[in-house]
Amino acid sequence: MTPTATPVRHSQLQGGDLLSLADLSKDDFAGILATAKYIKDNLKRGEQPPYLAGKSLAMLFEKPSLRTRSTFDVGMFQLGGHAVLLDQSFVRLGQRESVRDVASNLERFFDAIMARTFAHDTVLQLAEHADIPVINGLTDLLHPCQLLADYLTLQETFGELAGLNIVFVGDGNNVVNSHIHAAMLAGTHLTVACPEGYEPDADIVKYAKAQGAVITISHDPREAIRGADALYTDVWTSMGQEEETEKRLRAFAGYTVTLEWLTELAPRGVFMHDLPAHYGEECTEEVLHSERSVAFDQAENRLHAQKGVLVELLA
Repeated sequence: MTPTATPVRHSQLQGGDLLSLADLSKDDFAGILATAKYIKDNLKRGEQPPYLAGKSLAMLFEKPSLRTRSTFDVGMFQLGGHAVLLDQSFVRLGQRESVRDVASNLERFFDAIMARTFAHDTVLQLAEHADIPVINGLTDLLHPCQLLADYLTLQETFGELAGLNIVFVGDGNNVVNSHIHAAMLAGTHLTVACPEGYEPDADIVKYAKAQGAVITISHDPREAIRGADALYTDVWTSMGQEEETEKRLRAFAGYTVTLEWLTELAPRGVFMHDLPAHYGEECTEEVLHSERSVAFDQAENRLHAQKGVLVELLA
């Protein structure tokens, strides 16, 4: 089918926000992935209708970024729109101006806001005060856009998502919290293997389980990964936690994924990482660049998944 300037809408998200995957229905989650795949396949054929011609995106950054900044910017360009980078040296959210006042300004200039912040409350405030869609590009609590890219990658790798056995090894951080929401929506089985004291958010786990999600918390990573379809890891020390580095290095001793670990996965099992990688900590360089690694497929799919979000919200 030749794509038109009006794509098939797969979700009910037009004009809304994307702050947490927990706010989505199962159909909305599947719909974003379907739109992302549709747009990706068209692009690979050299076809990219300007779905967002004339649209503009404000990109607010309190944290450094390679993938989030690049993929939203390129995504808007490929969709016929325009993105403007506003980092803390320009805006100084909550310092030079209140979050409310920034939101009230940006809604007059732009069609949507994407924000990558420390406090999750900052994106909630932006969404409360801006009468345009707000997208969570990462907070200390959640990273929904990353998981959309991850699940697009899993879908491309395995076909069906429901019933996949995914094991996350490492810190129960923002990525893990969004992993739990994604498992709840897609029907995957998620095990989080972490040291005691580094578990994911307890309220998020409780909520997901109440919705029927299969979530297991383990403190034995080697046992947890046996037979897994995907072994996922992430940095042990996230941005803003640098003062805890030495403490975390001690706590996560024995959690470094090596090539030997991959032999314990299911025969079709893959290695996943959201990047950047700290070699010698959560994994070795050989693992990240091994034949079983799909980490750079995940990175590419940040572009396509985020284009799916943008089209669903703005087209």
